[in-house]
Amino acid sequence: MSQEVEQRVEQQSQARDARAGVGFGLAAYLMWGCFPLFFALFEGVPAWEILIHRVLWSCFFLVGLVSLLGRWAPIRAALAEPRRLGRVLGCAVLIAINWGLYIYAVESRQVLQASLGYFMTPLVNVALGLLVLRESMARLQGAAVALAVAAIVLQLLLLGELPWISLTLALSFGTYGLLRKQVPLDGLSGLFVETLLLLPLGLLALAWLSASGASHFGEAAKVSGLLIASGVITALPLLAFAGAARRLRLSTLGFLMYLNPSVQFAIALLVFREPLSAVRLGTFMLIWVGLALYSFAAWQTHRRQPHPGA
Repeated sequence: MSQEVEQRVEQQSQARDARAGVGFGLAAYLMWGCFPLFFALFEGVPAWEILIHRVLWSCFFLVGLVSLLGRWAPIRAALAEPRRLGRVLGCAVLIAINWGLYIYAVESRQVLQASLGYFMTPLVNVALGLLVLRESMARLQGAAVALAVAAIVLQLLLLGELPWISLTLALSFGTYGLLRKQVPLDGLSGLFVETLLLLPLGLLALAWLSASGASHFGEAAKVSGLLIASGVITALPLLAFAGAARRLRLSTLGFLMYLNPSVQFAIALLVFREPLSAVRLGTFMLIWVGLALYSFAAWQTHRRQPHPGA
C-alpha cells in the first residue's frame, strides 16, 4: 500500500511538473511570436548594436531578479567550477547568434524566413533527439524530417537560393534547446550565467561604439528606452523557456514551438505585408505537413504512456 501511495505521489508530482512546463512554454513562445512588432520599432539602429544591448540589459535585469529572489548560491557554485561551464558557454554563443540573426531578419523585412526557421525547429529537435540523446524516432517522425529536407531542396532548386536565415535560426535554436536541457542549473541560474558569459564582449563592443561615435544609445529617449527594454523582453521569454526545458521532453518543446512561428507568420503577412510566392508557400506547406505527421506521432506516443508526464 505504501508503495502505491508513493507511486501516486510521484505521478502527481510529474503531472504538476508537466503542467508547469507547458505553462512556461506557452508563455515563452507567445512572447517570442510577438517580437517582430517590437524590433520593428528600431529605425536606423543596426541589428548588431541592438544585440549588444540585449545582452547587457538582460544581464543587468537578471542581476536584480536573482538578488530579489536570493538565488546566488547555485550561480556561485557554477562559476566556482569553470571547467563545467562548457555547455553553458555553448548555449550563450548559440543564443547570441540566434538573437542577432533574428533582429536582422526583422529589420530587413524577412520575417517569413524567420517564421519558416522556427517552424523547422521542432523537426530539428526530433533529429537532435535521435542523434544525440538517443531518443526513439517513429516512422512518421522520420517522414516529417524528410519533408523538411525536401522543402529546403525545393526552394534551393526552384528559387536558386538557400534559405540560410531559416536554416541558421532552426539549427542554432534547436541546438540551444538540446544543450540547455543538459545544463545542471535551474532556469534562472542557467540563463544568468549564459548572459554573464556574454557580458565582457558586450561591454567591449559598447565601449568601441561609444568611442567611435556610432552608438545610438543616449541620442533619443525613445531609442534609449527601447534598447533598455530589449533586455527585459529578452530575458522574460528565455527564462520561461528555460523553465520549460527543465520539465519537458525535447519533443514536447518542439510541439509547443508551433505558436511562435504561427504568430510570426501572421504578423509578416498581415502587418508587414511581405510577399509570399507560390514556391515559398509550397515550402511552408511541406513543413506544415511534416509538422502534422510529427504531431500525430507524438500524440500516439503520449497515448501509450502508462502515467502522466511530459
